Amino acid sequence: MGAGRGLRDAVLDRTSPVPLYYQLAQSLETAIRSGRLSSGSHLDNELELARQLRISRPTVRRAIAVLANRGLVIRRHGIGTLVVPVKIRRPVRLSSLYDDLAEAGQAPTTRMLAFETVPVPAEVASSLQVSRGARVLHFERLRMASGQPIALMRNFLPLSLAEIVTEGDLRNTGLYRLLQRGGIHLRLASQSIGARSAQPREAKLLKVPSGSPLLTMRRISYDDAGRSVEYGSHVYPADRYSFEMSVVSDSTT
Repeated sequence: MGAGRGLRDAVLDRTSPVPLYYQLAQSLETAIRSGRLSSGSHLDNELELARQLRISRPTVRRAIAVLANRGLVIRRHGIGTLVVPVKIRRPVRLSSLYDDLAEAGQAPTTRMLAFETVPVPAEVASSLQVSRGARVLHFERLRMASGQPIALMRNFLPLSLAEIVTEGDLRNTGLYRLLQRGGIHLRLASQSIGARSAQPREAKLLKVPSGSPLLTMRRISYDDAGRSVEYGSHVYPADRYSFEMSVVSDSTT
């Protein structure tokens, strides 16, 4: 798909003090982030874009340079300008991926892969503070951002939360929003972030080649009474996702 379709609703205000190249760059960025210009699609060449929008070729070239500097497109000799996958940058905080994506305008959707009660796995039992062999609520979800798979998420919850967290609700909103709605207030989490290669099933669901790098995140969340209410194990395609965090210096060194 060329950029003409992605810019169908673009309006360049020639009376605005904002330069035309910057207005065009913003219109293209909006089209890319909303999915109207999908990953891997070609932008029309500079001459064609200039003709469509009735602006100069140098203006188009400068707008594309802005997008390239932002990591949204790449220019290849003999191929043209390609849209690259939009990478989700998520701050490391106690928040729901669904809410973070919604706040970023990424139109999150969810595909439920499993929703069941199961005997608690050994590695989860101590984290959820339940006895081995106890039954827990388990669900697995594929989260999409603007129609593109962005996370494969497995969660285990104490069975006492089954009335609060339902399969239907999980299709339409985030886990933490459901917990809050049910009177569960999260205060603290233990979280670890790592990386590994995608297994065949993960690769198929996330639409990446088998063996591609994945970011991993394991989180144990606690409510304001100190009870563990969630064990989560999530994976993300490394080329579409990153974690951001702030660090402070140790004033004693």
